[in-house]
Amino acid sequence: MKVELVTNLKRQATKILDDLHRSKEPVLITEHGQPSAYLVDVQDYEFMQRRLELLEGLSRGERAVLKGNTHSQSEAREKMSKWLK
Repeated sequence: MKVELVTNLKRQATKILDDLHRSKEPVLITEHGQPSAYLVDVQDYEFMQRRLELLEGLSRGERAVLKGNTHSQSEAREKMSKWLK
């Protein structure tokens, strides 16, 4: 992963963004020697967001199963039939 100082980002934003789009490698921005932010390509960010939404859905399903909050296949079919009409 590439690391850049925030001052370099201020001075060379166009070059840093060009490198990011070409390499698709995230850039860690540091301030005063400490991590401050990541720069990531838009497509990569959107992919990560979709993946997180999927994982959150799976997690909600697992919690529902653990709590016993489930439906039989026939109950599920009946509930879904309202949506599929």
